[in-house]
Amino acid sequence: MSKTHDYELDVTWTGNTGTGTSGYRDFERSHTVSAQGKPMIPGTADPAFRGVPERWNPEELLVASLSQCHMLWYLVLCARAGIVVTDYTDHPSGTMIENPDGGGRFSEVVLRPRARITDLQHRERALALHERAHELCFIANSVNFELHCEPEVLGT
Repeated sequence: MSKTHDYELDVTWTGNTGTGTSGYRDFERSHTVSAQGKPMIPGTADPAFRGVPERWNPEELLVASLSQCHMLWYLVLCARAGIVVTDYTDHPSGTMIENPDGGGRFSEVVLRPRARITDLQHRERALALHERAHELCFIANSVNFELHCEPEVLGT
């Protein structure tokens, strides 16, 4: 039987500089993302679209979501398989194509997870679990662009 999970949060525009959206250059793209009991995330548009580089933009958060979901599934799968992971990092990247009309879409995201395990005898299984993590990832199953994974498994 399927379960459903609902997610509620608030996105609030904070970029009114006094004249609202009276012109394209007359407002900031600043906003906040918040949810009850969680730290607020300062958001903006990508700097290419008049955002500020000090804040998170939706494109970065999408790439981060894919990386986080993959990591969390991977760690669970390793624990279930008896593979002890002692360190995990990822350096994901995403490519977005902008259309002439200003819209666009992501064409791909590449995950580059690097895991350290205590027993290198499990290295091949640990590498294979990345594929299973990809199959189970809720976020990966929700996107319509290429998602690649270039994992590395090292000993401690």
